[in-house]
Amino acid sequence: MGALETMMPPPKRARLNGVEIGYYEAGPREGVPIVLSHGFPELAFSWRHQIKALGDAGRWVIAPDQRGYGLSGKPGKVPDYDIDHLTGDMAALLDHLGVEKAVFCGHDWGGLVVWQMPLIHPGRVAGVIGLNTPFMPRGPSDPIAGMRARFGPDMYIVWFQNPDEPEAVLGADTTWTMDFFMRKPAAAPADPPPSASGSTFAFRDLLKMWDPSSDARERLLSPDELAVFADAFRDGGFFGPVSWYRNFTRNWERSATLPGRIDGIPCLMITAELDAVLPPSAAEHMPAFIGDLETKLVKGSGHWTQQEKPDEVNRLMLDWLDRRFPK
Repeated sequence: MGALETMMPPPKRARLNGVEIGYYEAGPREGVPIVLSHGFPELAFSWRHQIKALGDAGRWVIAPDQRGYGLSGKPGKVPDYDIDHLTGDMAALLDHLGVEKAVFCGHDWGGLVVWQMPLIHPGRVAGVIGLNTPFMPRGPSDPIAGMRARFGPDMYIVWFQNPDEPEAVLGADTTWTMDFFMRKPAAAPADPPPSASGSTFAFRDLLKMWDPSSDARERLLSPDELAVFADAFRDGGFFGPVSWYRNFTRNWERSATLPGRIDGIPCLMITAELDAVLPPSAAEHMPAFIGDLETKLVKGSGHWTQQEKPDEVNRLMLDWLDRRFPK
């Protein structure tokens, strides 16, 4: 058996919000459940260490492969991946499980989803845990235009707006792609070198130039763990995952009618010291927008915090849950 079978509970499936969602569940079906929302390019498997720790601690934990990923359905139109669909899947998952409210915990893109849950589905949220990804108040202008102006056309989120090419490049060799992404930080965080066009975070060019034999970053995953990610994206492709990014402008336009702050629920923000994409400084504004917030720092971790420093993440989550949602 591979790592997916040995490190995860048996998968479950349900038709939710117009798409089939595959999800994993552990712990007793009692108390306030914790729903884990993964990022890009990840899977529910990214939460394998938290699923075991939370379940072993007697917490009901649920981790879906979100739409476009892994075992879940992969709709073929870009608007199928906007924030209303992504948060709607989470609410529908609670409906399927017969649950009124959950604590939502999200990393990377999953963090964007869970911070929007109390704004779009306030009656379904008992609390929020952000991992690396802070709550981001609505900006004054289209975020893609801003990123294009600041980082250039090849910055990965701007590049992802182009049709077809990003998923072709990322999907050409998924073992290569996932091995490039899933590494620990080499040292102190620093922006990747710019592309020929001057763009930073130009993953297209970095993937082409990358030489794993000279990469100073330590591998994060065992070969069996890497195979789980590589196989999932080889089978499912990157159209769905990249299309999450293609809705940045749509989501910004939609957010004009949403509340601008979160009050009335406890929130935990866990930052990672060496995350170059989402540094701790990105969360410094949050106390002005969240009424009940605790912030914790995981030292020595890069971007893949729940996989790089699972024991520390588990400790921080369980400590907060035990205080704010005692069993």
